[in-house]
Amino acid sequence: MGKSRRKRALRAAARPTAATRVSLAARTRAIIMGTLPTLAIFLVTQQLLAEAFRIPSGSMEPTLLVGDRLFVNKLRFGPHIAFTSHSLPGYASPRRGDVTVFVSPPQDVAIRIAPDEVTPTLVKRIIGVGGDTIAMRHGQLTVNGAVVPSPNSFVLPDSIADQPQSSFTWQHQVEIRGSRFGPPVPAPSLHEWGPLVVPAGTFFMMGDNRDNSVDSRYYGPVPRANLRGTPTFIYYSYDPDRGVDYFRAVTAIRWRRLGAWIH
Repeated sequence: MGKSRRKRALRAAARPTAATRVSLAARTRAIIMGTLPTLAIFLVTQQLLAEAFRIPSGSMEPTLLVGDRLFVNKLRFGPHIAFTSHSLPGYASPRRGDVTVFVSPPQDVAIRIAPDEVTPTLVKRIIGVGGDTIAMRHGQLTVNGAVVPSPNSFVLPDSIADQPQSSFTWQHQVEIRGSRFGPPVPAPSLHEWGPLVVPAGTFFMMGDNRDNSVDSRYYGPVPRANLRGTPTFIYYSYDPDRGVDYFRAVTAIRWRRLGAWIH
C-alpha cells in the first residue's frame, strides 16, 4: 500500500462514524434531560418556597448580625411571581413585629447601599401597618400612643441624632395635625419625627438598630406587593472581623447562632 493510500485509510479511521455521532448526541441529550429537572426544581423552590439571604449590615443588630445567612420563607406572605408585580396567596398576613424581607421603594442616591441599587432587597421589622399612628420623641418610638422599646442599646448622641434629616421631609405628606399625639415635628430628625399615619396597604419598616438603620423613615412605607417573605432561621454565620484573613468563613464561625430561630 502506498503512502497516500495509508494516509487516506488513517484519516478514514480517525473520522467519527455515524454511529459515534449518534452516540455522542444521545449522551448529550441524556445529560441535558437529567439536569433540566434538577434545575427546574431548584428554580421553583427558590422562587416559590424558600431562598437564602445574607445580612450585609448591622441595621438589625442584635437580632441579625453581619455575616448571618438566613432561610427566607416565601410561602407565608405568598410567593412573588417573577417579572410581575403580583404574588400568589400566602397562608398568613403581615403583622406588626414581623421581621420581613422586602424590596425597598426607590431610594435617593444619598442613602443607597451602592449607587446603582435603587430598590435593593432588605430585611427590617414591621413597626406599623396601615392606619397606625407612629411618632418618635427624644428617641422613644410610639405606635398608637404605646411605647415600643428598642431591641438595641446603641444610641447616637443628641448632637448627631437631633440634626434635621432632609430625607425625612416626605413625612409631611402623611403627618397628622391636631391629634392627641401632639403637633408634627417641623424639621424631622432621627430622634424627633411624626406623628404620621401609615397609609392603607403599606407597612412602616425599621431596623432593630434604630440609630444605624436606613429604613422607612428615609424612603417611606413599603407596599404590600414589595414583601417577599419572613426569615425563619440562621443556617450559617461567621464573624467578618475575626479569624484568619481570607479564611474567616471557616475560622470565625459563630457556632451558637447556627440553627437559631428568628423572632
